[in-house]
Amino acid sequence: MSSKLSKNQLEKYSRQIILKNIGVLGQKKILNSRVLVIGMGGLGCPVAEFLTRSGIGSIGIVDHDLVSLSNIHRQTLYDEKDIGKSKVHVAQKKLQNINSKTKINIFNFKLDKRKFIKIIKNYDYVVDGTDNFETKFLINDISLKYKKFLVTGAISKFDGHIFTFDFNNKKNPCLRCFYQEETISDDILNCEYEGILGTIAGTIGSMQANEILKKILNIGKNLNGYILIIDLLNLNFRKVKFNKRKKCKCS
Repeated sequence: MSSKLSKNQLEKYSRQIILKNIGVLGQKKILNSRVLVIGMGGLGCPVAEFLTRSGIGSIGIVDHDLVSLSNIHRQTLYDEKDIGKSKVHVAQKKLQNINSKTKINIFNFKLDKRKFIKIIKNYDYVVDGTDNFETKFLINDISLKYKKFLVTGAISKFDGHIFTFDFNNKKNPCLRCFYQEETISDDILNCEYEGILGTIAGTIGSMQANEILKKILNIGKNLNGYILIIDLLNLNFRKVKFNKRKKCKCS
């Protein structure tokens, strides 16, 4: 990348660059960053969209599902014309229309350990927008192994949870330290059973993208060792501390 931003880049990102915590140097960091977004549903769509708008250099999106009618109310990159189409292919096209300079890599498969290890090496940051604990624990474990910065989100009804894990710091806990029961039910993450207001997904996804940008820029406070619990029905926000478990994989 050129040492200077182009006239087009200066105009496009002017509202970010003017922030004293970002500036031209911070915008260059964003432009050089690589983020992997796993799950292109209610969380992954706003994450990928806002990171693309911010100017992230390379974004990988992972999902094997097709767009369905029930997705439209909360998954912001899709519309009724997309029903029955591959989520990642639709999302790639929409994101490229937003920012043609961001490289959008698509992975149209169900994530497993082998596939994840193959692609994670190409990214600096990982966002978990999935809706089941098996996949969330897999993302946690591999991100830990490769020391990637991970932002995990979960939504249900009117509530949202956000975690950030900086696995470069061995003192920090991981997702398994919080969810200590391996048999925990996926029902609490599944919109089909619990329901979800569309705006909740958009809010939590946007906050996940915000945590990634803060990490790239090395500004503000993070959630390492905490979970942010958000009740948007009653407007209650809580940060709850949790500790590293002695017998956890991350110990």
